[in-house]
Amino acid sequence: MKKSLFITLLSGLALITLSGCYPTSLVDQQKDMNAAKGEGDSLSIAKVQKEIKVGMSSSDVVSVLGSPNMVTTDEKRRESWVYDKVSTEGMASTSAGRGFLWFPSDRNATASRTQKTLTIVIKFDEKGMVRDFAYNTSKF
Repeated sequence: MKKSLFITLLSGLALITLSGCYPTSLVDQQKDMNAAKGEGDSLSIAKVQKEIKVGMSSSDVVSVLGSPNMVTTDEKRRESWVYDKVSTEGMASTSAGRGFLWFPSDRNATASRTQKTLTIVIKFDEKGMVRDFAYNTSKF
């Protein structure tokens, strides 16, 4: 009876120890980062393409995209709204060489950082209706 209890405890300890060694994939890391950022309310090209239409009112634009970062006017006093979004994403991965029990193993780590920008310009006519819009994105 004592021997089976010892084997059960030893097996459980080995399972707990080894479960901490399982690497997390980059895909899983990205999913976790997106969930933490709350991707539901983000400004995106897809949102602009899907919801912004020529002829819609400025109040409708605000309800879809929120307040702009900058508002300018042209010589005819027509407004242009600019939305700017800059985001930084980081990824890290590690790999380990062979180790035995508690003896250290060789570890390699890499990290990368990507910065993305999204600029949206919406032009309104004299009545405050969308007359044109454009967007640009870059990644570096």
